[in-house]
Amino acid sequence: SGSLESNSIYYVEDKVLGENAPMNFASNNYLKADYGYGRFSAGMQLEGYFPALYGYELGTMPGFRRFLLGSKYLRWTDKNYSVQLGNIYDQFSNGLIFRSYEDRQLGFNNSIEGAMAAYRFRWLSFKAFSGFPRLYTRPAGSYVNEQRHLGSLVSGANLSLSLADMVGLEGIGLYLEGSYINRYEKLDKDEALALRFEGLNPSLNMYSTALNFNWKGLSLRSEYALKGRDLPNSFAEATKGRAFLAEAVYSHKSFSLASSFRSLRQMGTMLSLYGEGTGNTLNYLPSLTRQYHYSLANLNPYQVVSDGELAGQIDLYWKLKSGHSRRRYWVFHANYSTAYTLEASQNQEARKHALLRSDFSADVERSWGKSLKTILLYSRQQWSESHGYYDGTNTSHIFVSDIEYKFSSNYSLRGVAQYLLSKDYEKDWVAGLLEFSIAPHWSLFASDMYNHGTSKVHYYNGGVSWAWKTVRAQISYGRNRAGLICSGGVCRYSPAFTGGNFLLNITF
Repeated sequence: SGSLESNSIYYVEDKVLGENAPMNFASNNYLKADYGYGRFSAGMQLEGYFPALYGYELGTMPGFRRFLLGSKYLRWTDKNYSVQLGNIYDQFSNGLIFRSYEDRQLGFNNSIEGAMAAYRFRWLSFKAFSGFPRLYTRPAGSYVNEQRHLGSLVSGANLSLSLADMVGLEGIGLYLEGSYINRYEKLDKDEALALRFEGLNPSLNMYSTALNFNWKGLSLRSEYALKGRDLPNSFAEATKGRAFLAEAVYSHKSFSLASSFRSLRQMGTMLSLYGEGTGNTLNYLPSLTRQYHYSLANLNPYQVVSDGELAGQIDLYWKLKSGHSRRRYWVFHANYSTAYTLEASQNQEARKHALLRSDFSADVERSWGKSLKTILLYSRQQWSESHGYYDGTNTSHIFVSDIEYKFSSNYSLRGVAQYLLSKDYEKDWVAGLLEFSIAPHWSLFASDMYNHGTSKVHYYNGGVSWAWKTVRAQISYGRNRAGLICSGGVCRYSPAFTGGNFLLNITF
């Protein structure tokens, strides 16, 4: 099996934006192939950047290669154990101390190139690994400068026990998990002495313990993590870190309620002390906020403050079905999330716990029958432009109307109208989308997002997509606003640009 993904943009000069891409053409390409035979499996991924798309940090790394063998692996999986050599993608518990993954939208890849072994027997599972982390397109920290070849080594182990299976309980899941991560920075003697003079060690240790409980429709999860003294991301002195996460989910038939709470203190962990960019991260700290599908609701997304943050979220979902037709139903959804600075000292003006983010949203989805479906959404967002370091928050009210009408089984039209009302920052915005689908192959779309509060700029986009079996192609042209692009609660900055975009996805 395999896949091919290609994302290419031809950039054009746009005097309205005031900034333009430094190249005329850029393209990110990924060719992935996997092979399995019995208990043996192998795979690799070839990557080509010709050059990297504008805004992707991997394109600015020293010694950047335009074509490379991005990842490869050999794996043997037996009844109770497995061994793997090559690039490792994994996560311990909720990722507070370790997660290795690839996100092409963000340009992140922090896989561990090394060896991993796992063992599972009845109520016990254990795995351990060691290797060199990847930062964008090369080993993390592999260049301190152009003359020295150094790097970091990451090792870890995870033990999980099924306590319910140990005592013979049926219908209940109770799991205890413990994890350990070590990041050892490879330094020369002078640099190692300089770190020790500051009270730091090239070897960083992190620990976590998690307890998970499942019974019928109830799920409870918790994790506590500790981190040794490390060079922080923003504070002037090195400090220890800690984190606590608690989640509760209850679902019964068409009703569900989910809540989460998290406390972070100095948990931003770099792959290497000498790495750069937002992708230089060893653990996974996503924002506890709702992930929207609408442009104005995503206009000012929240990015985690790993120096110190208290955050929580509650999510309510209820589906009410019609007793006369399965095509008629109501879906009610409400969400509230908030985040504050953990320590009063983070606010440099009032020395108090400052609001980082607050978001309340409610939406109603209604299926009126075979042809018509409507969604109405409201969101009230408050956010700190200074990430809580100074007083003041911006407030936005977002209104969304999403209507889809099916003329037949092959033809449908979808329209989305959005309005953002605000007295702060960039003030009012309006956005619209029209999408016409001709199943099963074609889709045409056109959208515009206009800031009539301050800049008076249109951010337009239009295109056509075509799908056939496992092939999907899309061509579009538009103007893109500068700002944060987020995936799974993790964000990177994207500069503004105008151009034509061609996407191609093939699986085989």
